Amino acid sequence: MRNTSVPADLPIGEPVSTAPALRPERTELSGRFVRLVPLDAARHAADLFAETHGPDEEGRWWYLGDGPYPDPAAFAAGLAEKAVSPDPLFFAVLDAVSGRALGYQTLMRIDAANRVVEVGNIVYGRSLQRTPASTEAQFLFMRHAFDTLGYRRYEWKCNALNAPSRAAALRFGFTFEGVFRSHMIMKGRNRDTAWYAIIEAEWPARRAAFEAWLAPDNFDAEGRQRRRLEDFRH
Repeated sequence: MRNTSVPADLPIGEPVSTAPALRPERTELSGRFVRLVPLDAARHAADLFAETHGPDEEGRWWYLGDGPYPDPAAFAAGLAEKAVSPDPLFFAVLDAVSGRALGYQTLMRIDAANRVVEVGNIVYGRSLQRTPASTEAQFLFMRHAFDTLGYRRYEWKCNALNAPSRAAALRFGFTFEGVFRSHMIMKGRNRDTAWYAIIEAEWPARRAAFEAWLAPDNFDAEGRQRRRLEDFRH
């Protein structure tokens, strides 16, 4: 039998449960502003193409592994491939009232044994960017990962040159952990990758901040926030 005793003077991490997290499945997550549903090219492609393509949108696609697409048919074909992927697992972000698809996001690099999962492949259309709905879409994923599936680490990674994505990570409560230099080759260009994470010990405070920020009384009659999300964390 292997000796598992630890020498008294050896620094090691604290004991943790070795029970795996649940793997995310194609399910529906509902909030006040949005619903997250399994991506479906037949149902969502037309709305998503209209939301994400145009002369002012091409620059944003450079930070992603694919796109922009030349026409709706090519975009729909790409979505059809994404829809059947188990990892990344794609969800469409729908407006809770109209049901219109406004963007998509994924749970990816799913490591159930170590209870680590990443949010990524985030594509938000014009109608979703910088809205309470986009913040709620992120919160629904986090809550599902920590509270339902039992993950202990929730990651966000992005191109280190992508300033809006890095700012969003901090706003959502992720902790910056460093830059992995020469981490990837993306569309023939070097990518240094900035790493961020929220861990389970931090999650209760992050969850409380999201819930307070998303509460109806934090918005005025025009839908403008009264207090920032960061204010609730502090």
